[in-house]
Amino acid sequence: MQAPDDFNAPVGVTEELDEGLRRILAPNPSPMTYRGTNTYLLGDRDLAVVDPGPDSEAHLQAILEALRPGQRISHILVTHAHLDHSPLARRLSQVTDAPVLAYGDYRAGQSAVMAELAASGLAGGGEGVDALFNPDQCIADGEVIRGDGWQVQALWTPGHFGNHLSFTFGDVILTGDLVMSWASSLVSPPDGDLTDFMRSCERLADLPARRFHAGHGAPVENPQERLEWLLNHRRGRESQILDALSTAGATAATLAARIYTETPPALLPAAERNVFAHLVDLYGKNVVKIAEPLSFKAQFTLR
Repeated sequence: MQAPDDFNAPVGVTEELDEGLRRILAPNPSPMTYRGTNTYLLGDRDLAVVDPGPDSEAHLQAILEALRPGQRISHILVTHAHLDHSPLARRLSQVTDAPVLAYGDYRAGQSAVMAELAASGLAGGGEGVDALFNPDQCIADGEVIRGDGWQVQALWTPGHFGNHLSFTFGDVILTGDLVMSWASSLVSPPDGDLTDFMRSCERLADLPARRFHAGHGAPVENPQERLEWLLNHRRGRESQILDALSTAGATAATLAARIYTETPPALLPAAERNVFAHLVDLYGKNVVKIAEPLSFKAQFTLR
């Protein structure tokens, strides 16, 4: 269940979405970023910029040109430290003197098993990690950030990335790359952790949000329905993996080739990472076992 390809926001143009909430699409379309990164502006006078996006001079100018007379940028909020979300934060801060706020640097919030995989040399896939990212202020889970006439509450929602935050703004939630309408989120170890992803989705499902505004693509108009689909999609993928392992042990790459039979070759590496995320989750739940240290090339069998 992928959303229809009907999101065609103009690049670099400021669009009104909700009261006190505007969006600017960054010029970085790709298979991983869809049409590009959504940068959000919150407030009416002193503004918060959420996810400045990639290090793009054109996008920096688009953000600055979105300021109306009497407006200034007072806060820069970052959902997570992927290269399509965080790099422009530092340059924007230098221009505006606004502090950069996030959960922490690119290692913050990483689970113990993912930290161990990273230490073993496994590198993340997908959008790429902003290893230089370091916020001026770290935001705690549940912390409320207040500006001139606005406030958001930060929710630590790891899964797509260890330091991932979502932000509640009135009755909407800015969900970063955790929940999107155009595709299921990439969960690629060691950056992504499926155990955390499921827990974060379940947490959002308990909140009475009217709409989600995601890091890429169109707004999610039916949050509860989308969350239910995401959780069921992952549970279904787990069942496929367990069925495949019932006949013989396999690596993540072997399982991906068996399961993702209609996936274009260019996207198969992402599928392999996705399968590995499931295997790590199943290993943590003692459903599968390995006869060697945990790694991407490990052979998994059912317990």
